[in-house]
Amino acid sequence: MRRGTKKQTRLVLLCGLPASGKTTFARELADAYDAVRLNPDEWELALGIDPFDEGFQVRLEAAFREITQRLLVLGTSVVLEWGFWARSERDEKREAARRLGVAVELRFLDAPYEELVRRVVARHTSGGIPITESQMGSYRRIFQPPTDEELRLYDPATAHGASGPDGMSSRDIPRR
Repeated sequence: MRRGTKKQTRLVLLCGLPASGKTTFARELADAYDAVRLNPDEWELALGIDPFDEGFQVRLEAAFREITQRLLVLGTSVVLEWGFWARSERDEKREAARRLGVAVELRFLDAPYEELVRRVVARHTSGGIPITESQMGSYRRIFQPPTDEELRLYDPATAHGASGPDGMSSRDIPRR
C-alpha cells in the first residue's frame, strides 16, 4: 500500500518458454504491484531438488495453488512465473481467481527461438538449469502461445506498461 491507496488485488500469470525473461519481468511486476512472486525453479534450486523431477513439480505447483489462493483471499497480489505453456492451465488459474473476485492479467513474453536457445545455453554455462537445445525444441512443439482471442479474456495490465525486459515483446491485453 502506498499513501493510503490500496491497489486492486490481482493475479499475474507470466507465459513463455524458458529464457524469455519471465523472472526478470516478474521481479519488476512484483515490486510494482506489491505482490508475492512464486517461481518453482527458484524453490527447487533452494531445496536442492532436480528441476526435472516431475513428481516434485506437480506437488510444488499444488502447494503454490493453495498459497496463491490464500494470498489472494487476504488481498495480496501474486505473480506466478512457471510458463503456463497450455491454455488449459491458464484458463484454470484465471477462472479460480475470478471466482475470488480478483483481477487476472496474462503477460506473454515472446522472443525469437534462436535467442531463447542462446540464452538457455548461456544460463547453463553460468550455473543455471541445464536445458539442452533438444529439450528447447520439444518445449517449443508443445507450447501453446495465447491467441489474441484468449488475451481478451484477461484484465488489462495496470503496471509496467507493455514492454517486457530487454526490449522483448510482452503482448499486453487489449482493453475490453
